Amino acid sequence: MRSIERLGYTVRPATFDDLPAAVRLFNACSREILGVDQADQNAVRVEWGTPRFDLSTDTRVVCDGDRLVGYVEFWDVQEPHVRYHFWGRVDPGHRGRGIGSALVAWAEERAAASIPKAPADALVSLGQGIPEADDDARRLLESRGYRRTRSFYRMRVDFDGAVPDANWPEGIRVRTFDPEADLDALVRAVREAFRDHWGYVEASLDEERASWRQWIRDDDRFDPSLWFLAVDGPEIAGACLCQASDTENPSLGWVNVLGVRRRWRRRGLALALLRHSFSVLRGRGRSGAGLGVDATSLTGAHRVYERAGMRPERRTDAMEKILRAGVDLRRQTL
Repeated sequence: MRSIERLGYTVRPATFDDLPAAVRLFNACSREILGVDQADQNAVRVEWGTPRFDLSTDTRVVCDGDRLVGYVEFWDVQEPHVRYHFWGRVDPGHRGRGIGSALVAWAEERAAASIPKAPADALVSLGQGIPEADDDARRLLESRGYRRTRSFYRMRVDFDGAVPDANWPEGIRVRTFDPEADLDALVRAVREAFRDHWGYVEASLDEERASWRQWIRDDDRFDPSLWFLAVDGPEIAGACLCQASDTENPSLGWVNVLGVRRRWRRRGLALALLRHSFSVLRGRGRSGAGLGVDATSLTGAHRVYERAGMRPERRTDAMEKILRAGVDLRRQTL
């Protein structure tokens, strides 16, 4: 970071006192690229509170006097420490001065310090998701050896008419989530459902439980009446976990998690969960709903969403750099 400090900027870790300024920066950047505000203080506060994410070691902010003009965060919060992520933003008025390059270089240095925690023979990667329209970020990352490995869609449906009824498979009923009784079973069910997603790496069950508890405790948008569980007797066959409003577009509901365990796939359960969720969200005055999905999902999730009337609204590309060659522990195929 010395190159930008010589220009008069100061660099330090973020603190929770920076939350309002960070959200202003994130939204200034998203308005420039996408024309919308994507962040709010609730979402960023919850993210910063993730277990094992430490603002003092995993973030840096760049300040011009009292103004926050750059930000980067690094993520390596789960075993086996082989798939790292980072995310950064630079104020549009301070571009072209080397801040973005310095932030990427810091993330790579931070990632190098984590590599010894990974299994000795494992491949280790560092990645960042960027909007399709962000040509400057793409060029910067490509100049440092990153390549696009995957694309993801933000999909949306508008509730222009009646939502089709959910057609539940035989033996399945739907109920809402009980935070006291259902957490452990839900975490296990979602782990199983997402094992077949591209890039999945098995993490510690205890770490995942801790992350779910923190999400439930801290997220102002958490509403257990919008967390729908499809159950077959005592077992959770699938889940659709929603919130009443999207951070980016408050008129839309949002699907945070949708997954079906292997034994219950190919029976229309995911579509039934979606339609049930859409019906409830529409009844609460939402104009539509959105979600994020792998554009070439190994399980065909994007095709299910299309059958539910959803269409891609925009694309995000996963840019990745291999930091160390080795055995790839990430899910690549079924």
